[in-house]
Amino acid sequence: MKSIFIGGMAGSGKTAIALGLALKFRDQGLNVGYFKPLGASHGPHRQEDEDVILFQQVLSLPHDAATLSPVRTGPYYLSSGPRRDPAPLKEKLQQAYNTVSANVDVLLIDGSLSPYTAASLGLDAINLARMFDSTMLYVSRMEDDYSLDKTILYNELFRLAGIKVLGNIFNSVERTLLDKTKGVYAPILEEAGHPVLGIIPSRPEIASPTVREFYDALGGELLTEEGVGLERIVEEVVVGTMTTESALGYLRRAPNKAVITGGDRSDMAVTALETSTSVLILTGGYYPDVGVLASAIEKKVAVIMVHYDTFTAIERLHEITRRIHPGDEQGIRIAQTNISEHCNWQTILDEVKS
Repeated sequence: MKSIFIGGMAGSGKTAIALGLALKFRDQGLNVGYFKPLGASHGPHRQEDEDVILFQQVLSLPHDAATLSPVRTGPYYLSSGPRRDPAPLKEKLQQAYNTVSANVDVLLIDGSLSPYTAASLGLDAINLARMFDSTMLYVSRMEDDYSLDKTILYNELFRLAGIKVLGNIFNSVERTLLDKTKGVYAPILEEAGHPVLGIIPSRPEIASPTVREFYDALGGELLTEEGVGLERIVEEVVVGTMTTESALGYLRRAPNKAVITGGDRSDMAVTALETSTSVLILTGGYYPDVGVLASAIEKKVAVIMVHYDTFTAIERLHEITRRIHPGDEQGIRIAQTNISEHCNWQTILDEVKS
């Protein structure tokens, strides 16, 4: 049995890569397992780890969520219990690993938010990969040249720690960076001795977050019908603090957007709903006019009210990443297609079979 640890920073798309590989390997006749040592809940509306539920359903895994992801972390995990002695946690992880790795040909281990998460407990990506004797597959999402620097540094750290690095995948590369990734970033990484196994172009259907992710991250009150409009994608965020006259031109140019404005700005809300808006986020705890809700319901646009100010709402949006949800047939299909068409999956398969 081989295990592949899929690491990367938050938002890099580690889970989508793991899902695509799992489906590809299954098509090749392999019995595939899944393990997420450090799980997390995503927002106050969802306490379970949706990645775990996704793999449970797609791969028909026989194990419960607590076994597939036995340890939970969060931004303040060191304050939530007796954390000075990590030995019991490591034992719990090892027992769960032994269970989920039994009777499978390959186990895909989904990394946590970042390679450094839980380093204070010795449960970061380096220590977990060594604990499970895993091969590392590193996933990067390129934003600028510093993203490449970070990728090279982590590759070097893994190798210095004695971890075999199978290669790297540049995931969800924006169109404006695609040529540079192919012509500059990939050659530099290869010259540094770190193989590139894939360059996956960005696709809004899987790269852009949905309204549901905004709802989970903001923790607000949904004023429109439950479930309606939550699967719409959000490609841009517009803060409506200007006059409606100056905002209208920009609102018309921004497709599939989230508009953040004060709940007392009914004029801005109505103007936003006249354009391609995916979600309306009202700050300050103000309920909108009846006309705003009526228009939003008619257009099937979700309206979320939060009780804090616009600045705080914007800060919380930094936590949002696109996730593939159970039942998201399009997202699951794209994840598999990305591996088939844009990655050297045969090299990864050869590693599994070696």
